[in-house]
Amino acid sequence: MKYRHLLFAITLSITALSVQATTNSEGFNKEKIARMTEDEKKARVEEIKSRVEEIRSMDRSSLTRAERKELRHELKDLNKEAKAIGRGGVYISLGGILLIVLILILIL
Repeated sequence: MKYRHLLFAITLSITALSVQATTNSEGFNKEKIARMTEDEKKARVEEIKSRVEEIRSMDRSSLTRAERKELRHELKDLNKEAKAIGRGGVYISLGGILLIVLILILIL
């Protein structure tokens, strides 16, 4: 019975470590992006675009499987970072739109 508890504790600790490693593996930080000025954001987006173009233009047929996998992960991370930088604007939920329509109907 004690071995089951020990095995369970080891399994939980390994799982917790792997989850923590995957959440911190992003190459960017949302707080860091929030502190960036507009000029810094534009410069970073240009860097991302140039890196993506560089990856697209390279000959990937000579790369090993691991190198191609690293490139895919890099592209995914760059995409996430670009989306985080480009976020902005006003988003209205469906409930908000319905509320606005109902208020307009009541007023008119």
